[in-house]
Amino acid sequence: MQELKQRIVAEGKNLGRGILKIDSILNHQMYPDLMQRMGEEIAREFRDKQPTRILTAEVSGIGPALMTGLALGTPIVYARKRKPITMTEPVLVESAPSPTKGGEVLLMVSPEFINPTDRILIVDDFLASGKTIHALARIVAQAGAELVGVATVIEKTFQGGREFLADLDTQIFSLVTITEMTDDSIIFAE
Repeated sequence: MQELKQRIVAEGKNLGRGILKIDSILNHQMYPDLMQRMGEEIAREFRDKQPTRILTAEVSGIGPALMTGLALGTPIVYARKRKPITMTEPVLVESAPSPTKGGEVLLMVSPEFINPTDRILIVDDFLASGKTIHALARIVAQAGAELVGVATVIEKTFQGGREFLADLDTQIFSLVTITEMTDDSIIFAE
């Protein structure tokens, strides 16, 4: 997505250690028109997989997942990082490291929202190490549902996430792929 690449170059900041700050695009502020186009692009890629639900992690995955769900006419479920009192046991739960939070986070989904007949598409903001997406895939497996694909807004290939997710044996699609980040540049795959 050329428009997304241009926004990343104009507004993104390399914070070092492989962290790309895109708060003005996705992680704090969102442009609804751009978010809608991202969702439509992801939907085009996975429409033939006929997902019945989209799974993401709060918070930054919700925007792209919601717009993908809108384009597909599919409900979205987001894994919570804190268990509300309204979420009763048993809970589907997995842990994943969070580089931006500086530790492990728990991802929790109520089993009433994912069942064995579901075809799940995971949508998230980044594919970096792949550990958050892998945790979401383990939640899908716990529920006995079928994982039909993974979509991300930005993939950073230099962090090895795609290789880490190879055991999922599913289609992985990213709107934008970054192959390298230096102090003064962000290099995209062609």
